[in-house]
Amino acid sequence: MTTDFPERVLRIGTRSSPLALAQTQQVADLLRRLVPNLTVEMVPTTTEADKWQGDLAQLGGKGLFVKAIDQQLQRGDIDMAVHCLKDVPGDQPMPQGLIFAAMLPRADVRDVLIVPDGSPVKSLGDLPPGATVATTAVRRKAQILARRPDLNVVRVRGAVGTRIEKLDGKKGDLQADAMVLARAGLERLGLTDRIVYEFPVQEMLPAVGAAVLALECRRDDAPVAGLLERLNDPKTQTEATAERVMLHGLRGHCNSPIAGYCTTEPDGQLSLRGMVFSRDGSKFAHAHIWGETSNDPGTLGSRVCAELLRQDARDIIDGIPH
Repeated sequence: MTTDFPERVLRIGTRSSPLALAQTQQVADLLRRLVPNLTVEMVPTTTEADKWQGDLAQLGGKGLFVKAIDQQLQRGDIDMAVHCLKDVPGDQPMPQGLIFAAMLPRADVRDVLIVPDGSPVKSLGDLPPGATVATTAVRRKAQILARRPDLNVVRVRGAVGTRIEKLDGKKGDLQADAMVLARAGLERLGLTDRIVYEFPVQEMLPAVGAAVLALECRRDDAPVAGLLERLNDPKTQTEATAERVMLHGLRGHCNSPIAGYCTTEPDGQLSLRGMVFSRDGSKFAHAHIWGETSNDPGTLGSRVCAELLRQDARDIIDGIPH
């Protein structure tokens, strides 16, 4: 395939975790299919959020996974960035001068259960009362406790591989009977053999932007923007837009258990489910609305947000310390 992309080194900014590097390599391979002689340079960064092992709320939220890389892009130190869309804050505007030029086709959005090596547990229901489940996300914690309030849900940080080593007792002092992770990350790392149970989205609604890789560049860099746009998946972009409009309207913070998942029905109609939980899962608001006549993702996101707020989602969010 020919392209008019100029001869230049394309510098891709990414987090330095094994998962982030694997995702960036996937993007680099796709770009080389478009421009066979393309020279790609990966520029890894260990962000503040990667270094911090405590509660991200104390540091400023999970937006710190992307902030340093966005600043590199604004300065011109890199030409593009690969972000997990779920890590991009939904309550803030895009950094000045930056755009998402493309979103790749969405991977599997489901959360999954893994257990220590040798454990006979095959589902959440197999865990005895008082068992400990580890996860990074307040959204997962709330939904686990909504189903099993008898469980002890603890926070675990670190790269995916490190978290699994902690679960297996090979690193740190984590003593957990199970762990909940994103299937997409395990797929990208070749670790799906560890999965013992996949949560249907009806059991555990995904994060807004789950399993979406977003390709970011400077608005005024037309050659890079044009190249990235050729990788864009309009269906994913439309669905993610509906989710993020909902999230923006809710004005949640990083400690807010908010979930949202938009799909496209076989007839082309959009369908968006949104949920807001208290941290222990005992209170929640839930809305599920279809796009109907206009089928506009922004309108749909706003309607789901309005319905959640009608069900006191604002009080649930404001009742959670941050």
